Amino acid sequence: QVQLVDSGGGLVQTGGSLRLSCAASGGTLGSLSMGWIRQAPGKEREFVSSISWPLGSTFYADSVKGRFTISRDNVKNTVYLQMDSLRPEDTAVYYCAATVRYANLYNRQTYDYWGQGTQVTVSS
Repeated sequence: QVQLVDSGGGLVQTGGSLRLSCAASGGTLGSLSMGWIRQAPGKEREFVSSISWPLGSTFYADSVKGRFTISRDNVKNTVYLQMDSLRPEDTAVYYCAATVRYANLYNRQTYDYWGQGTQVTVSS
C-alpha cells in the first residue's frame, strides 16, 4: 500500500515562491506516475501538474504553465512542486497523488493513492 505525505505549504505574498514535497512509502516512486491536484474553497479538485513513469514526461495545467515545475527524486522517493510567481488564485489545498498508470494523468480519477493535502495561501 503506497502512502503519501505532503508538506511545504504555507502563507506567501503575491509573487512569492513555495516548494511542496511529497514523500512516498510502501512503494517505489520510480514505478509510479505522480501528480499534484488542488482544491480551492468552494471548487472541485483540479489538475495542476504530473510527471509520468517511466519516461518522466511532465504536464501542466495552462493556469500554472511557466510558473510551476514538477520534479522527482527516485532515490529519496520524493516528488516536488516548485511554485513561483504565485497568485491569489493559486490559493488552495494541494494534494499529491500517485498511480501505476501513465496515461490520462490530467484526470484526477486516474489516481489511486492520495496524500493528506497541504494548504497554500497567497495573499494579495
